[in-house]
Amino acid sequence: MYNKLQEVEDRYNEISEKLYQPDIVADQDVFTQLMREHKTLEPIVEKWRECKRANERIEEAKSILADSTADREFKDMAQEDMDDAKEQLETINEELKVLLLPRDPNDDKNVIVEIRGGAGGEEAALFSAALYRMYSMYADTKGWKTEIINSNETELGGFKEVSFMISGDGAYSRFKFESGVHRVQRVPETESQGRIHTSTVTVAVLPEAEDVEVEINPADLQIDTFRASGAGGQHINKTESAIRITHIPTGIVVECQDERSQFKNKDKAMKLLRSKILEGEREKQNKEIAADRRAQVGTGDRSERIRTYNYPQSRVTDHRIGLTLYKLEAILNGDLDEVIDALIMADRAEKLKASSEE
Repeated sequence: MYNKLQEVEDRYNEISEKLYQPDIVADQDVFTQLMREHKTLEPIVEKWRECKRANERIEEAKSILADSTADREFKDMAQEDMDDAKEQLETINEELKVLLLPRDPNDDKNVIVEIRGGAGGEEAALFSAALYRMYSMYADTKGWKTEIINSNETELGGFKEVSFMISGDGAYSRFKFESGVHRVQRVPETESQGRIHTSTVTVAVLPEAEDVEVEINPADLQIDTFRASGAGGQHINKTESAIRITHIPTGIVVECQDERSQFKNKDKAMKLLRSKILEGEREKQNKEIAADRRAQVGTGDRSERIRTYNYPQSRVTDHRIGLTLYKLEAILNGDLDEVIDALIMADRAEKLKASSEE
């Protein structure tokens, strides 16, 4: 492990020098790429340098303890320092194992979230709106921007479906475990008998694809325009500004009608299309690499029931890791960190276990 860490530090130092070279600074694409790599390597290098300092303390203490001319008090101090450094080193080594785990290259990206009402009709649509609100409020706590790409509202204020982008550093790393089926148990607002119903909502989370990652041939696109409409089919736009794009080779269809400008709608729709194409390729790779799938808590399987929101008990349960929290209202108001942190820790534990078995 130490040899690998030294290679990481050497690469970090090499990038640090390059970032001051005029030709690198002038090439924005190369400069941005190196800055990202530099930022990724920095926490590993800092921890590795802590590791080296702890090892140096141990070696210094050993030399004092081996010195026959050193007095007892000095040796006692050296022994105490060595014991402290060994304890610190043990913690550092465990932290380094986590830092050296293969990193998801999408973690720093913006994220596109799609929420669709499943079983439950209007009740599912209303809960789709509740989840959209939850994710928007969570993004606000992080200082991230939320922007709707496309939405299909119901007359009662729910969403049959809604797609939106969350822009911010590390957004995907925090949202990637949200893909799957979210189940709600409550007395519906549309139910007069007071019976508890179970409805489902499907969430899909996609990292935003950059232009260089997905090359799209314009000849492969069928682009249609239509009038944007609101709940109940009422026209909210007299011009045909809404955009529907069909990617003929994959059959992927995306729509955007949130903006009044056809150009802005097309731009948003293309972002969604690139991300969907990239996600399709990623899913294909995941199926081919069985070991990677075993080392995941669950990211991307839209048919997997991942969480239940029980209103009568004020309970939220994440079924993947067996986590139950009795703070439904706080979570629906965007207090998601406890759930997301637990999922990240569980994912790391699974990957550490998998790497130790290899």
